[in-house]
Amino acid sequence: MDISTEIQHQAMGYDRTATMFSPEGHLLQVEYAEKTVRLGTTSIGMICVDGVFIIADKRIRDKLIIKESSSRISEIDSHLIASVAGIVADARVLIERAQIVAQQNKITYDSPIEPELIIKEISNIKQQFTQYGGARPFGVSMMLAGINNRKPSIYVSDVTGNYQSYYANAIGEDDERIKEILREKYKKDLTIKQGVKIALEIFEKIKEKDFNIENFELAYINKNEMKIKRLEGKEIKGL
Repeated sequence: MDISTEIQHQAMGYDRTATMFSPEGHLLQVEYAEKTVRLGTTSIGMICVDGVFIIADKRIRDKLIIKESSSRISEIDSHLIASVAGIVADARVLIERAQIVAQQNKITYDSPIEPELIIKEISNIKQQFTQYGGARPFGVSMMLAGINNRKPSIYVSDVTGNYQSYYANAIGEDDERIKEILREKYKKDLTIKQGVKIALEIFEKIKEKDFNIENFELAYINKNEMKIKRLEGKEIKGL
C-alpha cells in the first residue's frame, strides 16, 4: 500500500517543528498555519481614486454575541487600518505591536508613520517565528491599508513573513476565488463607493444564501479628509 508523501513526512517528524525543512524544501508547520488562515474570516481591500477601504465579514453566528464587540478591522493610527485572517489571539498581539510602532514614530519624528514600515515590522516578527525553535508560526495574514502623503496603499503580509503591495486583495476564506473576480472587476478609477459595491457583490456571489449584510463592517479613509470612517450592516449600502 502506497503511503502519501505528507503522511511519510509526519511519520519522520518533519512537521514537529517550524524550523525543520522537509526533503522537498517545505516548512510543514508554516504550511499548516497557512491552511488555518484560509479558514479565517474574509476581508477585501481596495485602493480607489479618492482613498482606500477594507470591508470584512464578521462571521457572527451566535445570537448571544454583541456584534459591536467583535470588530475585524482595527485602527493602527489615524491614517492606518488593518484586518486579519486566522487565529484572532495571534492577530491581537501583532495589531498591538503595530499600534505601538506607529505611536513611537509619531512621538519620535512628529509625523505619521509610512504604511510600509508597519507591515515590514509585522512581517519581520512573523519571519522570526519560522526560523527559531521553541515557538510556532503566527497563524495570521494581515491586510494593512492607509494613506501616506495623500497616496493610498494596501499591503498584505502572509504567514511566512513575506509582504507585497496591492491595488486590491482579499484574505481569509475563499480568498483565491475572490481574487480571481477582483482581477476581472477591479479598475484603477473606482471610487470608494463603487469599490464597496463591487466588494459586496463579490461577497454575495461567494456566500450565496449565507450572505447577510448585517454581518459586515466597513472602514475607509478618504485621502482628502484623512479620517477613518466606519459603517456596519445596512449602513454600508447607504455609503
